[in-house]
Formats: sequence, C-alpha cells, structure tokens
Amino acid sequence: MTLLHLLPHPRTVTPDAGGGHLELAPGATIAAGPGTEGVARWLRRELGAATGYAFADAGRGEGQGEGQGEGQGQGSDPERGPGAAAGVQPAAVRLSVDGGLAREAYRLRVAADGVELRGGSAAGVFWGAQTLRQLLGADAYRRAPLPGAVWRLPYGEVADAPRFGWRGLMLDVARHFMPKDGVLRYIDLLAAHKLNVLHLHLTDDQGWRVEIKRYPRLTGVGAWRGRSRWGHRASPLWNETPHGGFYARDDIREIVAYAAERHVRVVPEIDLPGHSQAAIAAYPQLGNTDVVDTAALGVWDDWGINENVLAPTEAVLRFYEGVFEELLELFPAEVSPFVHIGGDECPKAQWKASAVAQERIRELGVDGEDGLQSWFVRHFDRWLAERGRRLIGWDEILEGGLAPGAAVSSWRGYAGGIAAAEAGHDVVMCPEQQVYLDHRQAGGADEPVPIGYVRTLEDVYRFEPVPPKLSERAASHVLGAQANVWTEAMENQSRVDYQVFPRLAAFAEVVWSTLPEPAERDYGDFEARMAEHYRRLDVLGVDYRAPGGPLPWQRRPGVLGRPIEGAPPNV
Repeated sequence: MTLLHLLPHPRTVTPDAGGGHLELAPGATIAAGPGTEGVARWLRRELGAATGYAFADAGRGEGQGEGQGEGQGQGSDPERGPGAAAGVQPAAVRLSVDGGLAREAYRLRVAADGVELRGGSAAGVFWGAQTLRQLLGADAYRRAPLPGAVWRLPYGEVADAPRFGWRGLMLDVARHFMPKDGVLRYIDLLAAHKLNVLHLHLTDDQGWRVEIKRYPRLTGVGAWRGRSRWGHRASPLWNETPHGGFYARDDIREIVAYAAERHVRVVPEIDLPGHSQAAIAAYPQLGNTDVVDTAALGVWDDWGINENVLAPTEAVLRFYEGVFEELLELFPAEVSPFVHIGGDECPKAQWKASAVAQERIRELGVDGEDGLQSWFVRHFDRWLAERGRRLIGWDEILEGGLAPGAAVSSWRGYAGGIAAAEAGHDVVMCPEQQVYLDHRQAGGADEPVPIGYVRTLEDVYRFEPVPPKLSERAASHVLGAQANVWTEAMENQSRVDYQVFPRLAAFAEVVWSTLPEPAERDYGDFEARMAEHYRRLDVLGVDYRAPGGPLPWQRRPGVLGRPIEGAPPNV
C-alpha cells in the first residue's frame, strides 16, 4: 500500500523522499491527547481486531501535559524528520486536536518515530484515522488477524480536509426494512468513505419503522404489510411473504450513539402529508374520512404515489407533534440538528373532494390545496424551530414559501436547489438524474430490476453538486450533497450493496475532495485507486457490482423494472 492509493483523494500527499516504512509491532501503543479518546477507542478496537495487537494506552502522549494547548505537544512538530527520535521508543500512534486546523481537517505524518495524527477536532482526527487504516492495506479491515501478516505504513505526510460539510447517504428503510445490524454496518461503510450524514427514511405508505410509545399501533399495525410487489410497480409478480419490522426505541438510541462515535449525523425522516398510508392504516382518523373508508385501508403493498394522504386538521397536527416529541428525544440535537419531514408527492384529489379540507382552505385563507400542503410544512417548520431543530424537506416544500431556517433536499433536479439557494435557504443537492443509486449502473440485459437512467461509476464521479449558474452568494448555501437509495426493488442487504457500491466510493470522492470541473476529472486515476478499494470492499463483505457486470446471484431474470433510455436531463 502506498500514499497514492487513498480514497477519497486527499488534498496533498507528500511521500518521504528517502522512501521507507514504519512497521507496527505487537508492542505498538496509542497515545490519545485530550479530546481524542473516542477516536483512540475506535482505532484500538478496529486495528486490534485486524492485527491481534493490544495497542496499549500510552496516556496523553509525549509533550501533551498541561500548558501545551489543544493537545499539541512536541510529538506534533511537522519539521521532525524520520530519524529525529533515534534511540527513543515513542508511542507508535499519537493523536491530538489542533485548534489551528478546520474542524474536519487532519494532518497525518508517518516517520521513524511513529505516527503523528492531528485534527481540527475529534472528527478531523477520526477521518485521519480512516486514512491510517487505508494505508495499512485491505487486511486492516478484517475482524481477526491473518497468520504472518506484516503491518507497514509508508513514510510521508497527508494534509486533508473535506470540500463539503454535508456528505450523505439516504437509506429508504420504509419500503424494505433493513434490520438494525444492517444500519450499523452502513454507518461503518459511510465512515470508511469519510461520509458523515445518514438520512433514514423511516416512514412511508409501505411501512412505519420507528417505535412511538404513545401510538403503539404505528408499529403494531403500520410496520407490517401482507405482501410486496416483486420488481417495479408494473411487474405482475408478487412476493406473498408478509414483510415488516421496526426499530425499538433503544435500537434507535443504539444507532444514534454508534453513529456519533463515528462522527456521522443521523437525519430522521417522518413523511407528511403524503406517503402516509401506513400511519392511516394504524390510525384511520388521520385520513380523509369524509371521502374514503380509511378503516378499510391496510399498509400499502404496492409502489408508486398513493392517493391516501393526511387530513388537514388540528387533530392530525397534534398527533404528529406527539410523534415528533418522541423523535426529538430519540435523536438528540447534537447528532440530529436536522429533522426531515418529506413533503413530496402529495396528491390533492382527496382534499379536493373533502368538505372538511375545503372548509379548512377557507378558514386558513390559503391558496387552494397547494396552500394546505404549505400549511402543513410551515406548521412543523415553526414547531421544530421552537425546539432548536431545523426542518429539511424535499424540494416540493418550496411551493408556498419557507421560513428562513428551513433547508431543502433538491431531488427533482438542480432547479429546486438553485431556487432555494438564491432565496437564501440552505440546500443539499441530491438530483434524481445524477445520484439516485437505485437507478441502473449499465444498459445490459443482466442488470437486476433495471430502474431509471444508466448512471455508471464514471457518471457519478463526474457529478458536480454546485451548478455553475449559481451566484457566489447562493453557492455558499449548498451544504453539500447526498446519494439516495430507494428500496422498492431492493429486497435485502445484498441488493442494496449492489446498487450502492462501488458508486458510493465515487460519490464520496466528489463530496470530500477538491476536484477539477467534471469533464477534466482524472477518471483513469480514480479507476486505478479503485483496484485497491475493491479489495477493501471484499474484506468488508460488500456485495458490490463488479466492473465486469453482475455476477450470477446478483441477477433477477424476468423481474420487470422501468429503464429510461438516453442521457438524463440536466434540469
């Protein structure tokens, strides 16, 4: 392994002119400066499993006593060369916080006297630790040591920092439930790629996945459906096995704590006022009872846009306030400052036919049915802001206007994000045409359940989160980007892996690294580094799409998808 095989690509890499390497031996230690104890614990656990070494605690480390400030000591001097500590047995790995660096930035130096890793915060140190792990080679990702393994780090320095503060992945656990262990695994995979946001799509028409104590039927009824469409919604095939599951309150607490230790924020999503049939099936009074027999509704077993939406009543607002009260307790602000309310794809037919909804329009003085949707969004925008949280929603929430603190996930293309940013709202770019990872990866007949446009590994590598037409002021409102994974056609972890990887590695480099304009990016260099990265994914047990195409067990012959031909529009 060399300094030149890192992914995402660092800002600067300086191999030592004389070459050489540092070999970690069984007596290697870790010295954790103030504020880095959690990173040391993670590093000791992960590298200890792979190497079999204990990585004993070396205390605060050389020169890290009182008066040194921010955990910097003599061992962090970048001018010390490989031979500066001749005859001395220092800690093999020294971690410290350096207040002179940006929060997620880090500096990693490997020399004869050991490893010096400094970060602008514990998060920066953690991202540097991920680089350190990469430098040890793919076997550093194993859960037990291989016989005869040798652990070598090349001499040199890496100076690095991310381009964006929001580097995310959205997992749809509502359409097909992902058990808790799978979510924890994906948090580790995000962290390994220096991604720092996990957006959990927790509710939809097809399932409610988070326990709400005051409303037990949300999971007692809403978490389970009798069967599932097999393939796209046009497919005539069905999986007749009942499907469901949910995260108990303590499961959520575990997920949040696990993510926090890895410096990953979790964004919970409770979808409203559309995509709500699972909730209505559990509590029929939430629906438009004057036009639909909501008591006859079950959890939806099909895919697509559902006509059964929430009723625009004060009682429904109070119900969802109760949901959000428990949600905020489970997702504390330090890990989850943003709360996603969906807000997309809300059909208005039931509101048009409902006397209750029409009377509500008159009472509120809003602009028809679209105004009712905006009323829902604005209510929870204020409600969340009063509790120190920020609302984020899909770009439809722009329709009708937003409060200043609300943010937008721009999914229908760039246009919503551009409008939001120019209006002064923060934006996360996730255009369907570019970074929806449920879209197919190639045009071949063997691609399993082919959905949407062809989005190859190279296409994702050339994705640009900041459209060139944005003004400089508006561009500052682009928090970053996330890739979205909708799971209607992904029935298990293996299918999710296949759709997500290796494209998530390309996406990670786009949002972390400072790259040239899309057409000028060196995809050949990225491909060369991917050769080593595939070995890491193999060790991690990721069922990715191989460069040559799907393997036999990854195919789904005869299961209908919905491929869209041609290049995606740049909208």
